[in-house]
Amino acid sequence: MIEFFTDARSLITLASFVTFAGILWWTYVSHQPADFKQAEMLPFADGDIGQPAAAATDAEVHHG
Repeated sequence: MIEFFTDARSLITLASFVTFAGILWWTYVSHQPADFKQAEMLPFADGDIGQPAAAATDAEVHHG
């Protein structure tokens, strides 16, 4: 029974490492630099994404 838990822990550790490596690969290899350029400008965007800046300003004035 103890061997089962030891093997399960080893498999979970291996699966976690493979998942971590996959996330790193997905983040740094599969994305294009243009994706990062667009994402780095998001904090400076006016209003919501896809919503004109004038509509976002009106929404803020009439909130409540």
